[in-house]
Amino acid sequence: MKTFYPKDLSTQEFYGLMQGAVAPRPIAFVSTIDKAGNVNLSPFSFFNLVSSQPPILLFSPLRRMRNNTTKHTLENILEVPEVVIHIVHFGMVEQMSLASTEYEKGVNEFEKAGFTQVASNEVKPPRIKEAHVSFECRVNEVKSLGESGGAGSIVICEVLAAHINEAIFDEAGVIDPNKLDAVARLGGNWYSRASGASLFQIPKPLRNLGIGIDQMPAEVRNSAILSGNNLGRLGNVEALPSEIEVAEFGKSAEIQEMRVRFKNDPDSLIDHLHLLAKEALDEDDVDRAWLILLQKK
Repeated sequence: MKTFYPKDLSTQEFYGLMQGAVAPRPIAFVSTIDKAGNVNLSPFSFFNLVSSQPPILLFSPLRRMRNNTTKHTLENILEVPEVVIHIVHFGMVEQMSLASTEYEKGVNEFEKAGFTQVASNEVKPPRIKEAHVSFECRVNEVKSLGESGGAGSIVICEVLAAHINEAIFDEAGVIDPNKLDAVARLGGNWYSRASGASLFQIPKPLRNLGIGIDQMPAEVRNSAILSGNNLGRLGNVEALPSEIEVAEFGKSAEIQEMRVRFKNDPDSLIDHLHLLAKEALDEDDVDRAWLILLQKK
């Protein structure tokens, strides 16, 4: 493990470490307008949701490191404290990247990047027609974090209206992450795409009081086969299956065949039971995994 201190590195070097490690980050694609009516559109990956009542989004434009100047987005906000924050999806990521080009003040990135401007309902900046999700926001506060190159300003945005493409909802009326197909920022030139095979779900532990890893049988807790993620999922059950349930499951052909095969090698039996339980966990069948793991040598 190598340790780095901000004082020992240049701002650019430590920034590279931070943005490479704090990833992936959602992207706020922000439209603003100045008092003369000039529109600006720019992406920011220092961005997130921090409150639901009131609904608050934060993003942070940094001062340029090469010359310590501020972004047009920040300058516009200080003149007209309103923004539209769009969520970037994969179908618009290349256009988003083009819009990040540092054009001269007054150049409309909607036009440069080929987006369609749509009038907003509650704020002056326009929104992107091609975006799946757009949040019209009032800027409640801008908090400067410093005056040197690389310093950020926290822009606190209260959502006044949300525009969401109905095509990205599932049958229950919830946003489907595959249909949203959001893009996130990593370090350097890297991005990630929040859809497809990389998506996974983890049951929220707030819904029950899990037994915890410390309450597992030592043989399971110290398994050489089960990963930390496996143990975390196993520890999220409220109670272990009963001895009757375990015994009944042990009568299955699969377990009986395994017992016969390894009757003279109890350690191998345990390893194979743990491998079988791991397969059950990969299929999100935690109950079955526990029934397998609690079989005796």
